Amino acid sequence: MQILRSPSLLLIPALTLGACTVGPNYAGPPRTLADTAAPAGFKRGGPLASPAAPGVAAWWTQLNDPLLTQLETQALAANPNIAVATARLRQARASLRLERANQAPSANASAVYLHARIPGFDFGGTSGSDTGASAVDVYNLGFDASWEVDLFGGRRRSVEAARAQAEAAEANVADAQVSLTADVAQAYVNLRDVQRRIALARDAARMQQQMLTLTQQRFGQGAASDLDVERLRGQVESTNGQIVPLQAELESYLNALAVLTGQEPGALDARLSPIAAVPLPPAAVAVGDPAALLKRRPDIRAAERQLAQRTAQVGVADAARFPRLNILGLIGLGGTKLSDISPDKLVGLAAPMLQWNFLDFGRNRARINQAEGQRDEAEAQYRGTVLGALKDAEDALSRFGHRRETVASLLRSKASADRAADLMQQRFRAGTATLIDTLDAERQRVAAEQNLSAGTAGLTGDFIALQKALGLGWGAAPPAV
Repeated sequence: MQILRSPSLLLIPALTLGACTVGPNYAGPPRTLADTAAPAGFKRGGPLASPAAPGVAAWWTQLNDPLLTQLETQALAANPNIAVATARLRQARASLRLERANQAPSANASAVYLHARIPGFDFGGTSGSDTGASAVDVYNLGFDASWEVDLFGGRRRSVEAARAQAEAAEANVADAQVSLTADVAQAYVNLRDVQRRIALARDAARMQQQMLTLTQQRFGQGAASDLDVERLRGQVESTNGQIVPLQAELESYLNALAVLTGQEPGALDARLSPIAAVPLPPAAVAVGDPAALLKRRPDIRAAERQLAQRTAQVGVADAARFPRLNILGLIGLGGTKLSDISPDKLVGLAAPMLQWNFLDFGRNRARINQAEGQRDEAEAQYRGTVLGALKDAEDALSRFGHRRETVASLLRSKASADRAADLMQQRFRAGTATLIDTLDAERQRVAAEQNLSAGTAGLTGDFIALQKALGLGWGAAPPAV
């Protein structure tokens, strides 16, 4: 067998052709959306929304609630959904490393010892038994390598697609963090709101019970009617009935927070049972502009990277139409004796093989059309994601601004109810008002406080929704492993 001493000569035309990469080059996402959205700014921001660039991490610290901050930190570290997204990121990064490795040659080493004994064959005088069989020993050490030359860039497009997929997985981790931090904050605000409403409902029930007792006494003296007694008794029962579902709602928020932080239900009951006020958002909120939103929101970044991946896969399908060049190299030494394993017994082989499936009856063309359709689908999904993100931001800004006005009105109503209750107390002490009138004024004050508490919780909830719409709250991507 002749040894090919200069196999590198075969690589010259291969490397020349390898500079060719078929398929479309990704030129970035559609520019029309970013260009039209960027200069205009948000239309619903109002005076309370600052155009300054917002921070991209730990937005919940603006609520100035240390316990909420602790819950957010614990959730980001222990929530199962974050673990799932992180595991998928590791898978995507491993796929990228695999595609990069596929560009390099594959090599194998082998050592073989063979002993054969076949009747009726003569292997050079090595005798067997009396049956006429002969035996032979074979010793061989070998090394073989194969390499598919990337003539038309199919491998490079595969690496490009895998890289975009890994970057999309990074954005998905950030998107999971955004959703998680918003869910934790909203559940915490709802918990504090329900705790406050339960306390106020119990105060109202206590006052109504006092009114019922006084009315029953007046009825016994002939100064009140059965209708007055039954009406007040119905109010007491109605208020007590409102407390039961509120208590169930409270327990559901406790369970939700425990699960969001990666713990079993009930694990946070003792920690969160003490009543605390609903945290309030800052006076002004930095929202930035739509151009920054398009770069910041993780779901937009993931959609853009998926578009890049689909574009690269068009090149992968296109490269399959062209010839493939595989180079096989083999080096071995050995013989029928162990002493034959020596450098002077070296045998080398280089075998280039060109394959071209030129007659496929349209299969490759169909695969290209399929990949192009997937790319167009990814582009449409990107456009939809951008439009949805802009709508989310505008809606959240609008709700947040109008909720401020609602809370301001509720504050004025609460102040009016407080003044009315104080005046009624003064009249009662002066003997010009009955105790029932005083208790009714106090009940109205409690009702106004309940409305204010619900409005305040709604305002903080709208602030949380705004932070989610802006895409805030993610941390750095997990390091590559």
